[in-house]
Amino acid sequence: MRKFKSILRAVPAIIIATALFSCGGSATKTAGDSTATGGSDTSKKNAMAAAPAVPFDVVDVTHTIKDYAKWKPIFDADSVNRKAAGMQDLAVGREVDSTNKILVAFKLSDVAKAKSMAADPKLMETMKKAGVISKPDFGYYHIIRFSGGPNSTQWVVVNHKVKDFDAWLKVFDNEGAAKRESEGMVDRALGRGIDDPNMVHIVFRVTDLAKAKAAIFSDDKKKLMMSAGVVGAPDIRFYNAGQ
Repeated sequence: MRKFKSILRAVPAIIIATALFSCGGSATKTAGDSTATGGSDTSKKNAMAAAPAVPFDVVDVTHTIKDYAKWKPIFDADSVNRKAAGMQDLAVGREVDSTNKILVAFKLSDVAKAKSMAADPKLMETMKKAGVISKPDFGYYHIIRFSGGPNSTQWVVVNHKVKDFDAWLKVFDNEGAAKRESEGMVDRALGRGIDDPNMVHIVFRVTDLAKAKAAIFSDDKKKLMMSAGVVGAPDIRFYNAGQ
């Protein structure tokens, strides 16, 4: 499951039904699928729309803020500008062990437009107004696998570089989703870096936080990742859904 470590990274649900991490539906789609079997559950109060078809592009933005209660309304008000840039809100997450460290995820219709917005001084002004106190980090990924499922309140996101993606994927698949699920982690999304296809991005829905932490930081996982060709230390973060 070292390879497993090499692929995570997740976030809590926000306002959009097609969120990567929190959307409902039972479909699992991989690149090349042409139909989705997932759908919205209107019988539930927090019903979500069907899982988005894959592949699709996303950007994850991580940064530290002073006060979530101040940041959130300003973030919500800026949705008009994000829509103009082809960005669809997917999820907002707060790190489990440091709640002022935020991750927001967006589905992209145009990567170039999204990158242009990220470089716009107006965005930096808005972030400063909202109380962002760290340099934001933007990660652009091409999602090639996505699994729907019940709404989630907790995720683990893993990002890391690998020597060879195809070789890494064989190790990851050999470990198997059932093994990861037994360790408190359910496969949610798998992506590759848009700018570097050997950057791996994985999101898992956490069903048991203690088990998930013990597994992902274990020596066995480290060995597995090493055997899969993970380069350097993986970035592993646990998130709760933003409120």
